[in-house]
Parts: sequence; C-alpha cells; structure tokens
Amino acid sequence: MVALLPRLRRFAHALARSPSDADDLCQAAIERAINARASWQPGTRLDSWMYRIMRNLWIDTARASNRRAATFVSAEHGEYVGDRGDRAIEASVELGQVMRAMEALPLEQREVIALVLVEGLAYKEAAEMLDIPMGTLTSRLVRGRAALIERLGEAA
Repeated sequence: MVALLPRLRRFAHALARSPSDADDLCQAAIERAINARASWQPGTRLDSWMYRIMRNLWIDTARASNRRAATFVSAEHGEYVGDRGDRAIEASVELGQVMRAMEALPLEQREVIALVLVEGLAYKEAAEMLDIPMGTLTSRLVRGRAALIERLGEAA
C-alpha cells in the first residue's frame, strides 16, 4: 500500500479541487482500506481496490458538501508568496492552467482522465474500476480530452 501512495495522491488531487481536500481524501481512503483489509481478496489488484475506495469516499464527500453548501477559502491561496525562480514560476503557472482546466470538467470526465491519462491504467482496467462499459469510458475520455485541449488553448 505504501508503494501506491504517490498514485493515490495524484488520483485524489484529480478528484478534489484543493490540495488539502485531496490529502484528507487520501488519508480517509487509506484509513478505510486498513480497517477493511479483510475484505480485500489476495490475488486481485490492490490499486483498483484502493481507487474504488477513494472514489466512493469522494462521492460521499461531494454529496455531503452539496448539502452543507458552505464555501470556504483554502489556506493554500497564500502559500506560494515570493520568488521561486523563473522555471518554477512557469511550471507552476502551467500546472495551474492544467488544474483549472481539469476542475472545469465534469466529475465523470475528470475521473476517466485521471485514471487513464495521469495514472496510465488500461481502458479495460479503468472501465472495470469505475463499473462502466468500455464505450462509456472511451466516450468520456474523448470528450474530456477535447474539453481540456479547448480550455488549455484558451489559456495560452
């Protein structure tokens, strides 16, 4: 499970729209997996099991936040004050543009893009993990890629 942490964090960041929410989501998923470790079947893919736990937690969290309807400004907005050098600033700006473009996508497209394009899962694995038909996955992926390209083209 420790070896999966970087991948789980990336997936959490793709689902959540703030770094702190992503960290909380990742921690909650790991905690739930540890508590439910008896339900994992040896011989099956641990990463798919963990992604599914995280996705279900995210859905629960999103539903709860919709009920609350409270908006807070994240503490991370003031985190990067000062000069970090030209390359770091450019990379940060580009990453910010990509993250904003990802955030603008519907959740269904964000999860597919995160699993296939960021995490490198095969289409079949991602479709099984999300419990959707292969055609639905490819359709969401095509629409998500096109929307990202369009949004990133506007940002340039």
